[in-house]
Amino acid sequence: MPTVRRALELATNAFPLWVIAGAILALIHPPAVTWFRGPFIVWGLAVIMLGMGITLSFDHFRSAAKMPRALTAGLAAQYLIMPTLGFSVAKALSLPTPLAVGVILVSCCPGGTASNVVAYLARANVALSVLMTMASTFAAIATTPLLTKALAGTYVPVDAYGLFLSTVQVVLLPVLVGIALHHAAPRLVSAVLPVAPLVSVAAIAMICASIIGQSADAFRESGAALVSAVVVLHVGGFVIGHAFARILGYDELVRRTVSIEVGMQNSGLAAVLARRHFADPLTALPAAISATTHSVIGSLAAAVWRAKPPAS
Repeated sequence: MPTVRRALELATNAFPLWVIAGAILALIHPPAVTWFRGPFIVWGLAVIMLGMGITLSFDHFRSAAKMPRALTAGLAAQYLIMPTLGFSVAKALSLPTPLAVGVILVSCCPGGTASNVVAYLARANVALSVLMTMASTFAAIATTPLLTKALAGTYVPVDAYGLFLSTVQVVLLPVLVGIALHHAAPRLVSAVLPVAPLVSVAAIAMICASIIGQSADAFRESGAALVSAVVVLHVGGFVIGHAFARILGYDELVRRTVSIEVGMQNSGLAAVLARRHFADPLTALPAAISATTHSVIGSLAAAVWRAKPPAS
């Protein structure tokens, strides 16, 4: 069993490679991945959020209550830095409307669950990372629709109430079911937990590959500008997140944790919301590029930080 668990852990930690491989396959032979669309994408995100939920217990909420300052700082960084960056990048690069809206939507989403893996690899504060992801996810029920309407609404009409209902359905409900299972069926959860992260990684890779495959021609035409925008967005999130935590006086472990949480978004949520609420399919493309980009940036940052432990 230890060997199996180790193999699962290694496969999960290689998530940037799976996402990149899926993207390459999508560009070379789109039909191989474009079958994964519509309800499959929605259910894929639900599985990801359920996987997050089963890792949470009431103890996490009690722990969160004991560190309100750090969590508040993380939330402020998440929902001030990234939406501002997303809007600014879209304007500065004069992105076409659907791509601009997609970049803004990504920037208004909560932290991604992959950030917890990166926090572990970077030897940051994993417990704080989990709590920040949890807090930003629950806050997203209100903040993501409101911020998207305020910022993306300058480009196209945005149905904030529709975004709210979708966020409840694909984020809140699966997480609550996961928390309930954590307490009501601990044996089942214990059996599933070793596999759950890899399943989430596979779901993220399939969602991204499908969206890229469905917009492969458009990506080839505007790929350079879009990739540049997304890279600036996520690099900016990592750098400014770290600086923000430093200004507030936190130690290096917390700085790294905040940096990772701010720099890595729930791109799967952005993809689902884009597909559901925006007519142009290109709006979902930045989400797919985002997942690939922040996975690679996060992995590189983790490698650097792992080789350079914070001073005690």
